[in-house]
Amino acid sequence: MDFGLSEEQAMIVETTRAFVETELYPHEAMVERTGHLPIELIREIQKKAMAAGLYAANMPAEVGGAGLDTLSWLLYEKELGRANYALHWTCVARPSNILLAGTPEQRERYLMPCIRGETWDCLAMTEPGAGSDLRGMKASARQEGADWVLNGTKHFISHADVAGFTIAFMATGEEQTPKGVKKKITAFFVDKGTKGFTVRDGYRNVSHRGYTNAVLEFDDCRVPAENILGEVHNGFDVANTWLGATRLQVASTCLGRADRALAHAIQYAADRSQFGQTIGKFQGVSFKLADMAMELKAAELLTREAAWKFDQGRVTEADMSMAKLKATEALAMIADEAIQIHGGMGLMDELPLERIWRDARVERIWEGTSEIQRHIISRELLRAVGG
Repeated sequence: MDFGLSEEQAMIVETTRAFVETELYPHEAMVERTGHLPIELIREIQKKAMAAGLYAANMPAEVGGAGLDTLSWLLYEKELGRANYALHWTCVARPSNILLAGTPEQRERYLMPCIRGETWDCLAMTEPGAGSDLRGMKASARQEGADWVLNGTKHFISHADVAGFTIAFMATGEEQTPKGVKKKITAFFVDKGTKGFTVRDGYRNVSHRGYTNAVLEFDDCRVPAENILGEVHNGFDVANTWLGATRLQVASTCLGRADRALAHAIQYAADRSQFGQTIGKFQGVSFKLADMAMELKAAELLTREAAWKFDQGRVTEADMSMAKLKATEALAMIADEAIQIHGGMGLMDELPLERIWRDARVERIWEGTSEIQRHIISRELLRAVGG
């Protein structure tokens, strides 16, 4: 594995960081204080992101994306991750790669408008009574002639307010497994405005202000069979196949925020004087910086290795879980220590540290909790010896 960046990768990092600092940072305070991202601002930044070649850059070249290899894509994600989440996710959108699993007709109807910036997608899996246990979901779909009728509730559905459609995962049957009866899952495209499909305001979140969540309600919502993504009863496999890399995406955006927090801590330790010397000369502070840098480096190496293995076709579930687990927990530690180094000023909103600290909390929960990641890792270790 080559630990150095290619000329192209260095350019991606430089271009993306410059865009983030110039176009996103200036709007962070407004979004943080209002919790709102005006559509006019979204469209303004969106146009600039498209002109810079940064919009939908996670997509393959054949559908209009940048065609980046996994490591290059994650380097790009790290730089975007430095900014307020709502700003970088909505204004520099990266359509879900699960859309690539669609038929040519589905790609044209759903994927291409997302790549062109005309709309956004959202995924509806989580339910009030079924979080990590997706196969325990209660929302269901039944077949009636050529149509399917959807009923149930989903919640914590990110950016559903701006999305033009959702991919809803519904129970469509049951099967017996060694661990008991489990639901068979099917994925459906559901357009906003479809009769029986309602998007309601979600919950106020301490993390990622401006990045909304919603409650989706399906009440005898009828969709045609052509709206099935993948095959009937195969939604769980579709999700596993196409969404695994999102753990690496989460890891990378966390690395960006951790790097920003560490940079603030280092600069403050070098500038702030107490008792006749800069505070960085005190072991109580300097050792914190050393530990923060070490944790960040470890998380970055795990993430880069997983990206490299992904492109080699050798990545495992445990590789991606290790990267996500380490990066999210490293971010929490670095954000907390950065505030400790700054003292009271670290909690003031003149600096991004209190935001990074708040935002860090959700990362150990969504896209699979830390406990789920540890389960995946340990399961893979035990399976190797027949356990």
